Amino acid sequence: MMFTETGTDLQKAADFLRKGELVAIPTETVYGLAANALNEDAVLKIYAAKNRPRFNPLILHVSGLSQAQAFVKDIPEEAYQLANAFWPGPLTLLLPKSALVPDLVTAGSDRVAIRVPDHRLTLQLLQEIQLPLAAPSANPSGYVSPTTAEHVAAGLSGQIPYILDGGACQVGLESTIVGWNEAGKTEIYRLGGITSEAIEEVVGHPVPISKKITENPDTPGQLKSHYATHTPLYIGDAGQLAGSFAGMKIILIRFKELHPGFPAEQQLVLAPTGTKEEAACNLFRILRQADAQEAEVILAEALPDEGIGKAVNDRLERAQHLMK
Repeated sequence: MMFTETGTDLQKAADFLRKGELVAIPTETVYGLAANALNEDAVLKIYAAKNRPRFNPLILHVSGLSQAQAFVKDIPEEAYQLANAFWPGPLTLLLPKSALVPDLVTAGSDRVAIRVPDHRLTLQLLQEIQLPLAAPSANPSGYVSPTTAEHVAAGLSGQIPYILDGGACQVGLESTIVGWNEAGKTEIYRLGGITSEAIEEVVGHPVPISKKITENPDTPGQLKSHYATHTPLYIGDAGQLAGSFAGMKIILIRFKELHPGFPAEQQLVLAPTGTKEEAACNLFRILRQADAQEAEVILAEALPDEGIGKAVNDRLERAQHLMK
């Protein structure tokens, strides 16, 4: 095991990345586990540290649209529109990759997922090193994504040399992924920090949400099981579900208010102010908090399935354990 340091030293983070080491970086969505994307040995360390299967592609983080152009072959007009509207921000574009991008980053796909993160420290880091960073979430593969430096340390301390501490993530859900299918039509491949409604407003037409779930993904966000707590989690009406777990210690996660039929100390509320954006920001923190309660089961009620509520529900569904 190595010593893991947490700090705000951009130069130290840059030096580690230039040497082919891993650095956990803050973004507006979740913390990423970053490596120089052009160094295959460094990228391999990401898969090893996370215990991430190599068939699951990584997202390329760049400092701006001009840098992104070096790593893609073609950018459709609607991609330019979306980049201009949402970069820097929680939007990832899935585009034909250039020869500069190693196949290891894309898991052999001819498309690369690429974005410009909206976090002051990480943008400064990207501008300093002038290298693209491959960066999935900075946590053991399959577990709840990290939204603070402390979350990263809990999962990866001793496996990486440096965590760049940028405070709590402001969006709290991974980026929305948008791509273009074989017919050239725009599709949403993963719901996230940018709503489908916002995407449609920019491009001026309905954009379908891909329902592809596979164990051999061509873009991040297509695995059926992800973001999972160690404690079994189930989604549905709390009152109805509770009967299946009579006599067991239950932790209940609700949208904006306590359930009158459960003890208050066994409940966690995603959004005390009642907004879906607050629920999204708090989701992964609350899932980790629920997992730490030594309960036998976690029950969660879905949000209204609109706006960013659709992305929250997507994460809950992928975290859900199968009923036996």
